[in-house]
Amino acid sequence: MILVLNCGSQSIKWKVYDKKLKILQQGNRSVLNSSEFEAGLMSELGKITEEIDLIGHRVVHGGPNFAKPLKITPEALQELEKISHFAPLHNPYNLAGIKICQKIFKEAKQFAVFDTEFFSTMPQVAYSYALPKNLEFRRYGFQGTSHQYVASFAKKAKKVITVHLGGGASVTAIRNGKAIDTSMGFTPLEGLVMMTRSGNVDAGIVLELVKQFGIEGTEKMLNKESGIKGLCGEGNMLNVLDMIKKGDNQAKLAFNVFVYSVQKYIGSYFAILGGCDVLIFTGSIGAGNPKTRNAISKMDILKKTKILAIKTDEELAIANKILKIK
Repeated sequence: MILVLNCGSQSIKWKVYDKKLKILQQGNRSVLNSSEFEAGLMSELGKITEEIDLIGHRVVHGGPNFAKPLKITPEALQELEKISHFAPLHNPYNLAGIKICQKIFKEAKQFAVFDTEFFSTMPQVAYSYALPKNLEFRRYGFQGTSHQYVASFAKKAKKVITVHLGGGASVTAIRNGKAIDTSMGFTPLEGLVMMTRSGNVDAGIVLELVKQFGIEGTEKMLNKESGIKGLCGEGNMLNVLDMIKKGDNQAKLAFNVFVYSVQKYIGSYFAILGGCDVLIFTGSIGAGNPKTRNAISKMDILKKTKILAIKTDEELAIANKILKIK
């Protein structure tokens, strides 16, 4: 049987499939305190009654060396640990999931499937930063498994824009099934305003923040204390919407800033693609409460664009990938 494990900083999702990709078991747990992550994961994995042969792990950042699905070996795990800091809200938990599964499912073959894979087709003009050429920084893109999965529902469309809105948020431009640009960059911090991440910020501000709060303090602020939470004090979109109903002006501003940031990316990708046949929303916010989706969609350029809301299924996409390479 196939286990797919999707570990995040605040959640643990898992599904067990048979070889025909029928779901046999599944679970989902919120972990709001990072110190409780390992115990929570052990508890979830203890619910599995099937014999597991293959395990697929979502790993957010593959760094410069890993894009395609990778069989987990001691050497590969060591290399992944070296780049864990590139995605501090995700990779450490992804790797913890791998290590715990190695202890519990000792005979199972394990694979890492990277969020960055879908963006390996981006042209150099899209992934390059205008920095000295001796520096090896580039844009990788993230949430690729989700973007690729929902884009598959618009196979006949040549020009597609996918919008994943959840705790993290990103927009991707897709031409003929291949990603040509995406809003996240070297880390998942770049791009849209998100629930707790700042998204795009003037680099000069980052330098000033480092002077005042140090590197660790600045990293924590930009990743966990900014975005919508920074603007209104709340990092859950449903709660933000409730605050707006009660007349909270800061919540309204935060919502409008979020919507505006998404619209700017949609507009820019509309220009790059030369139009948009299908616009797809996904993620807990994008395919959930329609208020956010409807607010974003109020753009004149989208009058002839088909708009879809599709629930993503990263676990199914990962299971499909590892079955092809086992």
